[in-house]
Amino acid sequence: MYPSILKKIIEDFQKLPGIGEKTAERLALHLVTQFEDDDILKFSEHLKVLKTEIRHCPVCHMLTDKETCDICSNVERDHQTLMVVADAKDVFVMERMKTYHGIYHVLGGLIDFSRGITDKDLNIDTLAKRVKHVREMIIATNGTVEGELTAKYLKTLFDQESMVVTRLAYGLPVGADLKYADELTLSKAVENRQKF
Repeated sequence: MYPSILKKIIEDFQKLPGIGEKTAERLALHLVTQFEDDDILKFSEHLKVLKTEIRHCPVCHMLTDKETCDICSNVERDHQTLMVVADAKDVFVMERMKTYHGIYHVLGGLIDFSRGITDKDLNIDTLAKRVKHVREMIIATNGTVEGELTAKYLKTLFDQESMVVTRLAYGLPVGADLKYADELTLSKAVENRQKF
């Protein structure tokens, strides 16, 4: 039904996370019918540049287009507080808060034995070199089985007297009603309670 190149573009869009067939179709048709020729050329050029200019920061493994990312090279940040995250998306989420002023370390994934991902597949060797100069390491992995496993592994690996190892708290979201919370969320909320 579709011309072959349009079908290929639809298939390309479907490779993106959260994009199903209908959304991919809508995006591809929008490109063809609504974008000016210059816009399509710029878009394709941006995709090319994305692959050639974006790299991982050699210090923290964050995505950057510079030799060292802006966070690692910023002397105004607290370089003694290090937040460990699974991937670059987590850094972008944390930075949107505008309340955390430390530095990051991107693991490049989480330990997941079912998919064959072990600690050897993560950026833990470079983390080991960095923690020597850190006062607090905040483990900010997800509350999934893989996130908890990775967090516990990091805790045992780096639990030393010279550095405090902390974990992000889990519990009730702001504005939540107790009757709608599941048992795990409620137990984490009780477990992570603070003095009021």
